[in-house]
Amino acid sequence: MTTVHHVAGRPSESGVRPDGRPAAQGVQPADPTATVGAATSLLDAYEPGRARFFSSPTRTLLAHGVRAEVPHGEAPLHWRVTRTLDAELLAGNPAPVVIGAVPFDHAAPAALAVPEAVRWAPALAQDPLVALPADAPAAADWDVRPVPEPAGYGRAVAEAVRRMRRGEFSKVVLARTLELRSSRDLDLPTLLQRLARRDPTGYTFAVPSGPRRTLLGASPELLVSRRGGRIVANPLAGSTPRSADLAEDVRRAAALLESAKDLHEHAVVVDAVREALAPYCRTLDVPVRPTLVRTATMWHLSTTVVGAPADPAVSALELACALHPTPAVCGTPTATARSVIGELEPFDRGAYTGMVGWSDASGDGEWVVTIRCAEAEGRTLRLFAGAGVVEQSSPEAETAETAAKFQTFLQAVGVDQ
Repeated sequence: MTTVHHVAGRPSESGVRPDGRPAAQGVQPADPTATVGAATSLLDAYEPGRARFFSSPTRTLLAHGVRAEVPHGEAPLHWRVTRTLDAELLAGNPAPVVIGAVPFDHAAPAALAVPEAVRWAPALAQDPLVALPADAPAAADWDVRPVPEPAGYGRAVAEAVRRMRRGEFSKVVLARTLELRSSRDLDLPTLLQRLARRDPTGYTFAVPSGPRRTLLGASPELLVSRRGGRIVANPLAGSTPRSADLAEDVRRAAALLESAKDLHEHAVVVDAVREALAPYCRTLDVPVRPTLVRTATMWHLSTTVVGAPADPAVSALELACALHPTPAVCGTPTATARSVIGELEPFDRGAYTGMVGWSDASGDGEWVVTIRCAEAEGRTLRLFAGAGVVEQSSPEAETAETAAKFQTFLQAVGVDQ
């Protein structure tokens, strides 16, 4: 097996950075052409409760054990993470990494930890073995309970539209859940395999999200990444379900690119990303029109925003905290949308629409929006899906969109809905 180790930054001769913080040691990456089996071996080695897995279009990582947990507190999250990583450097950890999940509610505790060991590999999409099919899900009887019922969700959408037409706010993202209870123990490694192999170019993750809880998912949306002097954000907003018929699938994609409702929804999100990143960047490139991104089940409008940091010390997590939550998962104005979500959603989102990813002691990292996900606890899976509601929205269309988004996970577990 070939493992690639992340370059965390070179120490100075004194062992400290110019800003006085301890420097992170790094190791040279292994041969990037040696990819056969490198990423899939990490996927195969995932063990629930003992490991943390994250894959992106640039790399794959598998972490084991816990050296330190990021404490909860009133200080900003990125400060607490920086202090935790600096303490690890001082304790002799040459290249510490924080990995885990941050909830939608920024005041709730995050599930972030510095692992004892991290193994790195190239991206799953670069590994030819990822094309091999995953095992079929084990046969099980599933009890499926929607929260709220589709009719109740439709009423919430209608209420949000009514209030927007009164001028209270301009957008809100409303979500619903499916609670799946299995007749047998959950096979999380197989679920992860099926998610990762179906969309290897996306962001697949499995991390602890609380005591005896695991967050799994296959998100299409990068919140932000930083690698040295390059910052990238990839907001997605505006979507339509895929079709098994090629001609119909192409028609839907073309229609999405011309949809006034979806283009407006997307523009609101891109503008918010631009405003949030501008104070941190000396240059920022924002394309005028979106392109398309596809997953196995959905088409999405996508814009890739690229910037260069004004301050080289700014970390990926600090940028992520400045962006979170975007209108793509909350709405606008943000405070009003949060309040409406609290009124109209009959459940706690928890990690859903938060962020999941990693950061190292040099400030590099990748943080993705926690969508197309589920939380596993015991024999129960709790699936989440949401839709952006604007004045032009209809209860029927948004209910159908959330149903399509559930398919990512329903297909992974073998539930026919």
